[in-house]
Amino acid sequence: MKGNEALAYGAIDCGADGYFGYPITPQSEVMETLMKEMPWETTGMVVLQAESETASINMVYGGACTGKKCMTSTSSPGISLMCEGLSYIAGAELPCVVINVVRGGPGLGTIQPGQGDYFQMVKGGGHGDYHAIVLSPASVQDMYDFVGEGFELAFKYSSPCIILADGVIGQMMEKLERHEQKSRWTDEEILKMSPWALTGKKNRPRNVITSLALEPSVMEATNLRLQAKYRKMEKDDVKFEEYKVEDAEYMIIAYGCMSRIGETAVDLAREQGIKVGLLRPITLYPYPTAEIDRLVPQMKSMMSIELSSGQMVEDVRLAVNGRIPVGFYGRMGGSVPSPEEILDAFVKFIK
Repeated sequence: MKGNEALAYGAIDCGADGYFGYPITPQSEVMETLMKEMPWETTGMVVLQAESETASINMVYGGACTGKKCMTSTSSPGISLMCEGLSYIAGAELPCVVINVVRGGPGLGTIQPGQGDYFQMVKGGGHGDYHAIVLSPASVQDMYDFVGEGFELAFKYSSPCIILADGVIGQMMEKLERHEQKSRWTDEEILKMSPWALTGKKNRPRNVITSLALEPSVMEATNLRLQAKYRKMEKDDVKFEEYKVEDAEYMIIAYGCMSRIGETAVDLAREQGIKVGLLRPITLYPYPTAEIDRLVPQMKSMMSIELSSGQMVEDVRLAVNGRIPVGFYGRMGGSVPSPEEILDAFVKFIK
């Protein structure tokens, strides 16, 4: 099935309670698949097309306040409309899953794939000092699995979790292994896991969920608590994959569809006797900075390949800290490079 379809089945199978969305290419199949499957008749999951992306994210905000597993999906221009709500959700410390299947931009751009939303998603997106966990799928199976994993991380940290996919992964078709379907949480399980949830007062002190703090000292305390949470994410939940890195003298760094193209480029380089490896960040936030730092003494240079003008490369350069050369190769506007094109750019860089 398509990656977008896998996202929908991942939501059903992980026991999601609510999906609120608005159609936009190249992710429209997410809601279309949910509507076709009608999970409200089987699991009780609510699926609702909102009147806009702004409405969608605020429905997620409201649903997340009740301790339910709520989510939405969109593509680049849509995520821009959701950014204020994302900041509110992060400030209120609520768990949810937000999917961005990236298209080329800026503006309305193209319905073809892109990775130009990296800065927006990894560095925050909305206003204020906040982060969301950002997972980057590189296969249809990842699209399915990351919905459940995203909810686990979101509830672990009381934080929004972003699944940042590109249009290639959303539209490509691969085999998928579905897992046993989980039941939605009962009200008792919600109260046990999320005592802050708004479930009706019922003889307990009232819960107040807000991101508003008019006193500077209170707002600063909130920010310090959030920053401590982000340091814990960076310590405990960095995820990445490595390909032929053990004996590598050079390294390509790529995520999403570019990591798949990069693996083939690595194989082609190896056939020419060039010892190249590949690092694929799975969490774009928290970023595998420590792993890049560890590998620097082994490498002669590193190169970031992206469907952008160069965004993730800045995090690579920060991790390398000037010790070895860092190159970049990117395409924009929906153009996707071939492995041979990547290899050619890489060979030119190392020479």
